[in-house]
Order: sequence, then C-alpha cells, then structure tokens
Amino acid sequence: MAPLDTHGRLVLAATPLGDSRDASPRLVEALGTADVIAAEDTRRLRSLAAALGVTPAGRVVSFYDAVETARLPGLVGAIEQGQTVVLVTDAGMPSVSDPGFRLVAACVEAGLPITCLPGPSAVTTALALSGLPCERFCFEGFAPRKDGERRRFFAALAREPRTAVFFESPHRIAATLTLAAELLGADRRAAVCRELTKPYEEIRRGGLAELAAWAADGVRGEITVVLAGAEPGEAPDLVTLVDRVDALVAAGARLKDAASEVAAAAGTSRKQLYDAVLAARRA
Repeated sequence: MAPLDTHGRLVLAATPLGDSRDASPRLVEALGTADVIAAEDTRRLRSLAAALGVTPAGRVVSFYDAVETARLPGLVGAIEQGQTVVLVTDAGMPSVSDPGFRLVAACVEAGLPITCLPGPSAVTTALALSGLPCERFCFEGFAPRKDGERRRFFAALAREPRTAVFFESPHRIAATLTLAAELLGADRRAAVCRELTKPYEEIRRGGLAELAAWAADGVRGEITVVLAGAEPGEAPDLVTLVDRVDALVAAGARLKDAASEVAAAAGTSRKQLYDAVLAARRA
C-alpha cells in the first residue's frame, strides 16, 4: 500500500458503522500519522483506535455541532501551516448528516487540498439491503422533529419517484411511520434498517402501516428508513388531498400555504384543491 501523503490537507475519513473490522487500512494509517484528528466524539475515537490497535500520534480535538464553527479557524490554520487534519465522525462519512460540511467549505474557500478515505455509509448500506429500487434515490437527512414540519416533509415525498432514504431516532420512529402511512398510504413500501453491521442488526420490510404497528412496541438503536418512490401515475384522490391540507392547517400552517404545498406535491391545481377544502368545510 502506498503511504498516505500527510502534508497540508484535510482528510475526510469514513469510520465503521458498528463493526470495527469494516475499517480500511488507510483509515488505520491516517489515525496513526495525522498531525490533528478532529473527532465528533473524542471518547468514541479513542475506543475505535484501541479496537484497531493504533495510537493517534497527533493532537485530538473535539469537533461536534456546538463547537464546529469555533474550531474552523484553528483547523484551517493548521492545514495552511502544512499539517494533515483528519476528520472523523461517530460513524460513516463526515458531512453526511454529521459535522464536516462547514470545514470542507472553509478549506475550499481557502484553496486548501481535501481528500477522502471512503468507507461505510448507512445511506448506501440501508439502500442496498432494503430490497427497493436503487437506480435513483434521494437522501433526506433526519426526518424533522416537529409535527408540522414532518407533515410538510412527507407531503413533499408524496409524488417523489425516487427511493428516499432518511434517518430517524428510535423514540420517534413509531410516530413518524404512523404519520407517513397516513399521508403516503398504508401500503407504500418501506424498509426500516436498525443497528446496521452491529450484532443486533435488523431489517424490517413491508407497508408503512405494517411497519408502524411493529415500531409501536418500541425500537432501539440507530435507524435508517428507506421509502419506496411513488408509482408512475400514482395520484391521491381529492378527498385525501383535502385531508392533507387539513392536517397541515391543524399543525399551524395557513390554509392557502397548506393548499399550495399539497397541490404542488401532488401535481394538481392549487385553486381546485383550495376550493375543495372550502367546500368540505361548508358541508
């Protein structure tokens, strides 16, 4: 293996999702030779390093959401001085729903070299295991926490033809799947991937209502959801669209805004939908 060039650059290093044996030899080398390691959780980094049998030779600094912006000048300065900064997050690829984007952008702005040590990703791992079409897909990050924002999130996916992948926390997954079944249809296919690469890995596949019922009993661990795209020509009826508008209004949206949003997602006339909502309220 050719030695890693360790002079004056940012190295984005993917880390194992759960099984340390998924670490690449290049990751092991980078951890042992970097001048600075910026880690989302320094304790987890040290645990990973111990499992890999490598001792970080350089300085280790924390790099999580709350300190990300404050750390940028020091890390960019270190690279400008000819040092190698290796960025690792708790699992998977930095910047993908994890810290990293701001540092990459700052290095791009400063014209500094950036490279990547590819490796595990929960997004593509879950997609491959889902049994759903993989030719085209979109990644949506974490599902929103607030009810109104989650409703808008799923309204936007109602007619999305690509398979969608998103993350969710274990204590919200049941409510999220229940809402998805309500807005997208009970039979819309999906897969819930739990604890990927870990001893208790579990993949549940089925319709949204079926998966919501399963999740109601409680789910633990890291979760990635894969949602089938809308079928060609699949269009919800007007009654369903009216219900979606009412749900958004109940969550705090203005009626006209809710009608516009639902109509755009469904590819239908905003005026026709708005009039249908008013008619339903008069009935």
